[in-house]
Amino acid sequence: MIKASELPQTLAVFPLPGALLLPRARLPLHIFEPRYLAMLDDALKSGQRVIGMVQPNEVPGREGLGLHTIGCMGRITQFSETEDNRYLVTLSGVSRFRILREVEGFTPYRRCDVSWDGFVRDLGPAEKDPGFDRAAFMGLLQRYFDTLDLSTDWDTLKEASDELLINSLSMLLELDAEDKQALLEAPSLATRRETLVTLIEFALRGGAGEDLMQ
Repeated sequence: MIKASELPQTLAVFPLPGALLLPRARLPLHIFEPRYLAMLDDALKSGQRVIGMVQPNEVPGREGLGLHTIGCMGRITQFSETEDNRYLVTLSGVSRFRILREVEGFTPYRRCDVSWDGFVRDLGPAEKDPGFDRAAFMGLLQRYFDTLDLSTDWDTLKEASDELLINSLSMLLELDAEDKQALLEAPSLATRRETLVTLIEFALRGGAGEDLMQ
């Protein structure tokens, strides 16, 4: 477990559209680009073995790929190398961060100075959601999966804790990158759940104004 006093002030960042990492959740990654292979090599050599996941942010009229301000740092907790020099890793979410500035340097990957202010809660125990109506949520989720012809292990979902259920769905569902960013930036588990419900309801309406929810 990384303590607040051990959080780095400069962090290697991995801009990956649609890849959402949340505190206390796990994200599998398949790394094959040379610059990110170098990033993983450097991270594995360090004591903390951490990198920052961040959503790209395309800014009209600006050259190069921008970055959203808020990302999430993950620690490499599983790692394997394939025969053709690709990496299969699992990141365990530690804490969100705010990008202050990008650091110029000689690494092929991007590095940023970051702030951890406002995210102390991320280092604590699992969050609760006292207002969570699980039965209503599961009913909505069933309709969503049926509409999109998706399958899942419903028994596992029913047994999952509030945080594991909400965060896992936030990470796994096929949502736009901006929607993923909104879920990342949600200040609490309850807010994230409310945002996720809104996105699911919007998808069930086909993105139109007509209300299909009964």
